[in-house]
Amino acid sequence: MSGNRRTALFLSAAVVGGAMLMTACQDEDSGAAKGSSSSTPADTSVTPPGSSATGGSQGGGKGSGGKSSGGPGTAAGTGSGTNGKAGKCRTDQLKITAKDATITGDSDNTVAVEFKNSGGRDCAISGYAGVDLKTGAGSLSAKRTGQKADSIVLKSGQSVAFGISYPVNKSGGSGVRITGLLVTPPNETKTVALRWPGAGTLPVTEDGGSPVKVGPVGSAGQGG
Repeated sequence: MSGNRRTALFLSAAVVGGAMLMTACQDEDSGAAKGSSSSTPADTSVTPPGSSATGGSQGGGKGSGGKSSGGPGTAAGTGSGTNGKAGKCRTDQLKITAKDATITGDSDNTVAVEFKNSGGRDCAISGYAGVDLKTGAGSLSAKRTGQKADSIVLKSGQSVAFGISYPVNKSGGSGVRITGLLVTPPNETKTVALRWPGAGTLPVTEDGGSPVKVGPVGSAGQGG
């Protein structure tokens, strides 16, 4: 074989070998690239950006949100009443009336004052009402009898009463003229002025003290 032919064959073999080597390298690079792109989405789906692999931060967020939403609910429940108990009876939700309740043969005269719950919701009332008689000689405050006061829950439309006792004017004189009645429900500051339904006068007392006495709410009966 001539020298030119051997040189040509050698060059052809070198070209073919180099081409095969380049093809193998390209296949390896392509496989590595494919492997990297397929694994990245899998990792992202397991652990999304902004959250921990254990879910701790998300769990904490939900826990905090639960406490926050529960707080107002608890406050609202507490503001609606004390453990579900009825709130106190306010002057504005009570219809207050007075009538003569004297019983023949009693040593003293009696006026009954009635509180009727017209507020549309249950309310609690207990203790002594403030009672003042308006007279020609000025205001006269009634004294408490000291009788035990019970706590009463008035349903809507229900009523309760207490008694005011005062002496009969047997002096034969004009006595002290009564011109009106002022009533303040227990634990309230708003007063209601009523017409006095009892006897027109009180006897004059020597010591100038109050002969008028008031019993606790419920002392003159309770009705519907």
